Amino acid sequence: MTRKIAVVAVGGNALIKDPKFPDMPHQWDAARETATHLASMVEQGWDIIVTHGNGPQVGYILRRAEIAAHYEGMHSVPLDVIVSDTQGSIGYMLKQALENEYHKRGIDKSAVAIVTQVVVDEGDPAMQHPTKPIGGFLTEEQAEQFRREGWTVVEDAGRGLRRVVASPKPKQIIELDVIRTLVGRGVTVVAVGGGGIPVVVNPRGELRGAYAVIDKDRASALLAAALNADLLLISTGVEKVAINFNKPDVRWLDRMTLDEAHQYMAEGHFASGSMLPKIEAAVDFLEAGGREVLITSPENIARGLAGETGTRMSAS
Repeated sequence: MTRKIAVVAVGGNALIKDPKFPDMPHQWDAARETATHLASMVEQGWDIIVTHGNGPQVGYILRRAEIAAHYEGMHSVPLDVIVSDTQGSIGYMLKQALENEYHKRGIDKSAVAIVTQVVVDEGDPAMQHPTKPIGGFLTEEQAEQFRREGWTVVEDAGRGLRRVVASPKPKQIIELDVIRTLVGRGVTVVAVGGGGIPVVVNPRGELRGAYAVIDKDRASALLAAALNADLLLISTGVEKVAINFNKPDVRWLDRMTLDEAHQYMAEGHFASGSMLPKIEAAVDFLEAGGREVLITSPENIARGLAGETGTRMSAS
């Protein structure tokens, strides 16, 4: 069987399906459920690189550090280190869940999580215009307190108030050669978690952490293009992409070309806090020579690969 390569970007619902139940037992349940969908891809002949979001988890760690600093005088934790923390913890959960699922199905394959650094440009205009949501949703009182502390707080796609940080465009994946080697040996790789640890290159050519969060879908698109992947699969909370979303004339899309994607973005069909980054990532991948993008929900991955649902994107 000729194996194909897919980069699978799993969204926040891969670990936190219900914001009311973000505790670890529920996160484990969600990770194990996600692993069943991913293992089914592997059974169909795919070699997969799994990427994941980390917005809620970053917010929890950041808030714990803030509370500890306020009440106990503990040291603060920089954002790049928090991202690396979540890569380790979420990577561990996905690795274990995948290997347990492989064992259950008799699949002779191992998984590994890679702590991944991604270079961004310190001069990227996005560094001065925070847009990427982190942490949980806030009450008006909490939002006002964070604004007084210097945070930018915005309405997140009509779902509630959240803090946002800078989200510069990913430029280079430092651990790319390691990822490529592992994939070539048939290992399932969990990489660029949370979009990767954002780093900049200083005048001496050294890497240093940056106060930012990279969009995981755009980092996934960069990785997929660099690996010459056959498919970029963006797993999200909806079965298909829609235009006129939440309107009487909503239209769910089975297919979308690059030209149509540009048109729909220009017409403002996709919210910046939810679907827009996914469409931008799909466009990035296709314009870099990528073959195909599939956007669908985790439970519909198998049906999406069979052409029964989901939104497929191609250059033409």
